[in-house]
Amino acid sequence: MSHGPVMLDLQGTILGDEERTLLQHPAAGGVILFSRNYQSPQQLEALVGEIHALRSPPLLVAVDQEGGRVQRFREGFTRLPPAAWFGQLAQHNGKRARAVARKIGWLMAAELRAVGVDFSFAPVLDVNFGISDVIGDRAFDHRPVMVAELAHAWMEGVHQAGMAAVGKHFPGHGGVSADSHNELPVDARPLGDLMMEDLLPFQRMIDYGLEGIMPAHVIYRQVDPALAGFSRYWLQEVLRRQLGFQGVVFSDDLTMAAAEEGGTYPQRARQALDAGCDMVLVCNNPSGAAEVLDSLADYSDPAAQMRIIRMHGRKAPRRENLHLDPRWKEAVEIIARYEESPSLDLDLDL
Repeated sequence: MSHGPVMLDLQGTILGDEERTLLQHPAAGGVILFSRNYQSPQQLEALVGEIHALRSPPLLVAVDQEGGRVQRFREGFTRLPPAAWFGQLAQHNGKRARAVARKIGWLMAAELRAVGVDFSFAPVLDVNFGISDVIGDRAFDHRPVMVAELAHAWMEGVHQAGMAAVGKHFPGHGGVSADSHNELPVDARPLGDLMMEDLLPFQRMIDYGLEGIMPAHVIYRQVDPALAGFSRYWLQEVLRRQLGFQGVVFSDDLTMAAAEEGGTYPQRARQALDAGCDMVLVCNNPSGAAEVLDSLADYSDPAAQMRIIRMHGRKAPRRENLHLDPRWKEAVEIIARYEESPSLDLDLDL
């Protein structure tokens, strides 16, 4: 059974019988986990193992484990600093900031791979213009080039741990104040401004080998009237043709308020797939997810399936051995010193 185009969520810390049935639907392709699905590293490892064992090739298992405000697994995992901290460090010492980002990227990925999670929806490639509260310190920096440099270093660490990376939110969520979880953001800037600023980190990260991208639930009204994730122009003309992206395009959650203009959940899913998404996320609405699965029972996109399979995690470390790795000890020490004093003068020996 190949990967289907739908990524679903779960209600609790164990799989229910109805969830097992949904995950074996031919249109299912992956699972995204949230804080409600986490109790302990041991429980999480068992849950992920059960999900992976349901079918072959295994369903993808993903999570939002950026650090800072957005970290679904906390107790039993290292608390990661927000991306903005690396940008602050870079204002004083760019080389040191990149080295730290690489080590923390490895740590994030190694801890997830040790419990079987395939990938995190990270890094955030949005530019922090000081406008968007929902992005804020989730962004590395206000300078597009620095966002790209720090994200690249972070991704190098992620790759060393056997994990793919997913950049978000294409073509850039930093220029709007509205939160797409609750309302429809509209960015009024012209294409030229977006190309010179917001798109620069995406272009560079694509050149560096970024495996996945998630488009924003934002309308860029001077460019295209559709949400970026429902836009053939953004996903096929700009992302695929102009930027040359060959990886996986994941929709943002289709149950978010900004996606409501797409119609019913099946209609939203079809629009996203027709626009160029390879996999759509349907979260926090089990009945809506079931409707999407049924509507896509006969859906097939062999090219997308070939891209999706590359998102599987590789060479996972054993969880009980991870704390013995000197790289883990070094990264945890860096974070401990950051937590003691978030100021930039950490005197890190890097």
